[in-house]
Amino acid sequence: MSLPQKSPAPGAPESQSPVPSPCINVCQMEPDTKLCRGCLRTIDEIVAWGSAGDDYKRAVWAEIRRREAEIDWG
Repeated sequence: MSLPQKSPAPGAPESQSPVPSPCINVCQMEPDTKLCRGCLRTIDEIVAWGSAGDDYKRAVWAEIRRREAEIDWG
């Protein structure tokens, strides 16, 4: 059984159209997590972003939110 997905808060980037990029110009890939330190995206997500549709971008934002809750940069 899958859990229901929570809707993004009004005004959250993932609720906007077009969906804005999560890039904050801190572009440094972490070797351990393979995620950008600034936006928490994988290199594949970063590369795909420019030609992706809003559904894909919202899914990436959902992953970013999940990663924010899980990752301890220590």
